[in-house]
Amino acid sequence: MSTSPDATSPTPATDPAATADDATRDIADVAAVEVITASAVHLMSAAAVKCGLAEDAEAQGHLDLDEARKLITALAALVTASAPDIGNQHARSLRDGLKSLQLAFREASVVPDAPGEGPGEKFTGSVV
Repeated sequence: MSTSPDATSPTPATDPAATADDATRDIADVAAVEVITASAVHLMSAAAVKCGLAEDAEAQGHLDLDEARKLITALAALVTASAPDIGNQHARSLRDGLKSLQLAFREASVVPDAPGEGPGEKFTGSVV
């Protein structure tokens, strides 16, 4: 008699229900501030690449200010809305990163936006 698993029975690694259960348990253990900051960092990273801040971004075709505008606006909304809940320690660094991206966008743009019309500025106010 063999003790190896039956080829027709799903293993935990291939069973979608087991994987979803594991992910649900894992996310349940993560504090909201960590989820928010991780999401913000992902938005920041993507926006930085789209603004051309990555090495050879323009040469590799990654510069895309239309996409950067969307990402920066989403980041501004997230940071502004969550700041009271995540605390000054986390919000301050997110605001600094956001402002740097807004300024990088303004610098990369051939036709500058009017003050207060740049990406995310309806949430943050004018960045100059």
